[in-house]
Amino acid sequence: MSSSLEATATQAKTTGQSLGWKRLLKFLLPSLLGIGMFLVPISLDDQVTIGLGMMAEELKTLLGATLPAITVAILCLSVVLTALVKIVRPGWSREGVWHDMFDVAPVWFMIRVLGALFGLLTLYQFGPEFIWSRNTGGVMLQDLAPVLLTFFFFAALLLPFLVDFGFMEFIGALVSKPFRFIFRLPGRSAIDATASWLGSGTVGVLITAQQYEQGFYNRREAAVIATNFSVASIAFSLLITTFVGLNHMFIQFYLTVVVAGLTAAIIVPRLPPLSRKPNTYYEPVGCQIDEMAPCDKGLFRYSLELAVARADKAPDAGKLAKSALVNVMDIFLALLPLVIAIGTVSLILAEYTPLFVWLSYPMIPLLELLQLPEAAAAAPATLVGFADMFLPAVLVKDIDSELTRFVVACLSLTQLVYMSEVGALLLKSKIPLNFLELLIIFVLRTLVTLPIIAVMAHVFFF
Repeated sequence: MSSSLEATATQAKTTGQSLGWKRLLKFLLPSLLGIGMFLVPISLDDQVTIGLGMMAEELKTLLGATLPAITVAILCLSVVLTALVKIVRPGWSREGVWHDMFDVAPVWFMIRVLGALFGLLTLYQFGPEFIWSRNTGGVMLQDLAPVLLTFFFFAALLLPFLVDFGFMEFIGALVSKPFRFIFRLPGRSAIDATASWLGSGTVGVLITAQQYEQGFYNRREAAVIATNFSVASIAFSLLITTFVGLNHMFIQFYLTVVVAGLTAAIIVPRLPPLSRKPNTYYEPVGCQIDEMAPCDKGLFRYSLELAVARADKAPDAGKLAKSALVNVMDIFLALLPLVIAIGTVSLILAEYTPLFVWLSYPMIPLLELLQLPEAAAAAPATLVGFADMFLPAVLVKDIDSELTRFVVACLSLTQLVYMSEVGALLLKSKIPLNFLELLIIFVLRTLVTLPIIAVMAHVFFF
């Protein structure tokens, strides 16, 4: 156990009889702000969202049509700064966060260049049309990038209130036993799932990556949580059902997604490659977690003690502001180019090549076995979600069978691993997952959840 963890546990024990209102408020007030921003559902214009989503939407409305140009400017700045660091090697970039952000391997530098090139061609609609068309580069620059910029801006600023002031410790200790028994995960991973359901799957990945780098998840746990608990939000689910003409069945739809998703979260982590991930922690920090209550203390009391002990160690306002600024810059200058490059290439393959059609041939007999009408037409949609989560809905929206549209739409939300956003974020993070492993996990989740969704649709809803 690391010295930091020992200090936290010792502090929790020594303050067990004297929590004090001042210490409780230091835990409660910032945590309540984080809960309000990330975990409390808000109904707005007949849509379910969260406080973070409302703020992001307001910023998106304010900036409006300038967001694509802002995105391209950020992409170009990322290339310029990376080239400067690689060639000139200024003193400020030789160590620390700036070194990690800009002194990258040649392959990542080329991906940043590719992202900037795709952005420029799409913004000015210049060059090969398959790059900047509305269904490829247009989707990334006009639809996805504005959402990422606004959503991640506020997420990076507000995330410390959710994770740095004791709320993760409090919930983690409370639910540690059921989560360990069912999912073999720490209880604090429940917050990742909740933040995803109510906010965004990418926010769930962001939380997981940060918790891994801080020593609260080991390698296996971080990989499992990122690929099995970063589910699509309720708001996105409503968008999908409306797009495929199933908004009248949203309750049945989301119930099916939850059942299939939880089942996959139990089964898939027990299979390779996730089952082979070591239970070791990120070396620079080591293990920083202890959720199990001692025998002589009640669970609630121990959870509260861990929470206030964590709050006592929370960074001050200056450090929080500096950390938030670094997080925003890392997302904008390091993650965004990766998302644009990988997402655009994935959409080009899906839109202009028969790759996903060829890959989907083995799915046709399975769909027929599950008695889904128009199996041949639906088969590509079962795999194209690896490129982008929205693509399956695009492919099946004109299929006549409501049953088939229901099954494919549900499947697209349970596959979770899609390269245009979550996959790119995972590859950028320090979580030990590579492209091949993400592909295998995607296929496993497809094979596990598809029969469950189809059976539920046949038995209960159609």
